[in-house]
Amino acid sequence: MELRVLNYFLTVVYEENITSAAEKLHITQPTLSRQLMQLEEELGVSLFRRGKRKIALTSEGLLLKRRAEEILDLSSRTELELKEQKTLMNGEIAIGGGETQSMRVLADFIKTFSTEYPQVTYKLYSADADDIKDRVNKGLLDICLLTEPVDVDKYDFIRIPQKERWGVIMRKDSPLAQERSVAPEDLLAYPILIPGRALVQNELDNWFGDAYGALHIIGRYNLIYNAAILVEAGVGVALCLEKLVPVSEETELCFRTLAPALETGVVIAWKKNQIFPPAVAKFIELLKNAFRA
Repeated sequence: MELRVLNYFLTVVYEENITSAAEKLHITQPTLSRQLMQLEEELGVSLFRRGKRKIALTSEGLLLKRRAEEILDLSSRTELELKEQKTLMNGEIAIGGGETQSMRVLADFIKTFSTEYPQVTYKLYSADADDIKDRVNKGLLDICLLTEPVDVDKYDFIRIPQKERWGVIMRKDSPLAQERSVAPEDLLAYPILIPGRALVQNELDNWFGDAYGALHIIGRYNLIYNAAILVEAGVGVALCLEKLVPVSEETELCFRTLAPALETGVVIAWKKNQIFPPAVAKFIELLKNAFRA
């Protein structure tokens, strides 16, 4: 598979129409159709379900879409990194992170770094820790911010000193909102949304103890934003870290911490034994110095 053909394929996927894709690529429709047919022959699968007005992907096409996006992203980053070797402190740093207030710590450091190295740019990617780690392992991200519990055997890392507190978001008119804090047994009467990560669920299982098996878990989420919308709609309550959901007077939501308290740590991590572009290497060097001070 050539990178050029993968780009053709993705353009057709995004445009949902071969004619529109051909116009965007500045090639003829027969040429594009022929390239796609050759790609299907090379892979031995059908990638598209062709309709009258637009095309859709088969399951094999969906898989290729994900992989093609990763391949082209990695190709672009590799080209950029090779060019960066010629010009110190002029490049892109790809940073991934979950939803955590500790991003403010990293944001403050980026502000300081940007003042000294204004030509460096940043690519930010938000997801849960499992997705972030996968992209770091594939070389699509340089640095990541991970909430514990997390396996960091493959990474060098810095642990942020501050801990983050777990709690529950709920509607202000919920009876649970009358409590100053929330105990395991308080949640048994409510449909509850919990994080989807297995390691986090194990942590919550330990906190709930015997009550965990009696919970009405109505859903699982990877990022809290959409889960908070469900809470606001009255679907249930949601377990999450503190200060991730707005709970001002203008909102319908409030937050209560857990009792007994449950806290989690956060690490800034990067792959071990990795040769980084100059900008990333300098970023990590100064980051380590800042947290060592």
